[in-house]
Amino acid sequence: MHQREISLRRLVSQQIAQPTFAEPGAVVRWLGAVQAQDYLGALWAVGARTPGATEQTVEQALAERRIVRTWPMRGTIHFVAPADVRWMLALLAPRVIKRSQGRLRQLGLDQATLTASAHVIASALEGGKQRTRPALYTVLEAAGIAAGGQRGLHILGQLAHMGLICFGARDGKQPTFTLLDEWVPGAAALPCDEALATLTLRYFTSHGPATIQDFVWWAGLTVADAQAGLGSVAGQLSLAHLNGQTYYYAEAHTASGDDPVHACLLPPFDELLVAYRDRTASLDRAYNGLIVPGGNGIFNPIVVYDGRVVGTWKRVLKADRALLRLSPFQPWNDSQAQALPAAVAHYQRFLGLPVMLDDRTGQATTDS
Repeated sequence: MHQREISLRRLVSQQIAQPTFAEPGAVVRWLGAVQAQDYLGALWAVGARTPGATEQTVEQALAERRIVRTWPMRGTIHFVAPADVRWMLALLAPRVIKRSQGRLRQLGLDQATLTASAHVIASALEGGKQRTRPALYTVLEAAGIAAGGQRGLHILGQLAHMGLICFGARDGKQPTFTLLDEWVPGAAALPCDEALATLTLRYFTSHGPATIQDFVWWAGLTVADAQAGLGSVAGQLSLAHLNGQTYYYAEAHTASGDDPVHACLLPPFDELLVAYRDRTASLDRAYNGLIVPGGNGIFNPIVVYDGRVVGTWKRVLKADRALLRLSPFQPWNDSQAQALPAAVAHYQRFLGLPVMLDDRTGQATTDS
């Protein structure tokens, strides 16, 4: 297996090429988790993998609780399937909580304060209530618990990691929080070994070919736990070797390197990059600084062609249209220029708005 084949197989396993699911919740369950701190970008991450999806249909899946938004892994917000949220939190959140203790001490958030906060927040949300972050900060302050600075954000994050709260439906443009047990009461737990095996198989099936180091990064596991998980499911995976690394993948869910070439626009923090420690199969290291400027952990939206990241893009939303600016790493070649209109049209259908494209070459087109 060579780098191009790895990148093309990932397009298929991640449902970017040859998607097989018709419903947003099924896409999220397939992927295991979709990074979602950039809310609108995460809607597109799911929509790009769901034929016929629009921003409204993906958001509807969240409102109907077919997708849950919370902090299941790496201390970062993700979309997960409701059936997975409990066992993922139990498996992955304890390490995040442990790593956060130093910051909590800096903020004066001891266990007694977090316990008191949990009681206050639970009382404010019980009965199916959904409240915005500012509203919950007000509730905390009224109970004598300071929520200023970053205290309120860390309190809510800790309560989410503990499985008390998760995100609810949006209130206008504001996210809300609600009680996890009331939002998805059927969320089941799994024994630790079964949870680890489930997560491992899910990752390598939906993100493979990938290495164990990639899995450790994505899940936030220890190497020992990742190896144990891989050992329990290795018989269900194929493997290949490249440059001294072993790549695992599910043969039934990937395609050969001869798949048709196509272009796509993907959002910030897309799983195509963020899910791997080594991203060189899809991204030339020379362009790392254009994707994550200054190494600050913030991923820009990406333009992908033939399995490779070839540029970035930005959007500006107007009342009646969206303006897109594409920034290629190198001037588009003829094949790329011919493939890009279909990628823009896909995004336009998802938004439900006319899109005006400005690629900085002096060419501008409006697709209607």
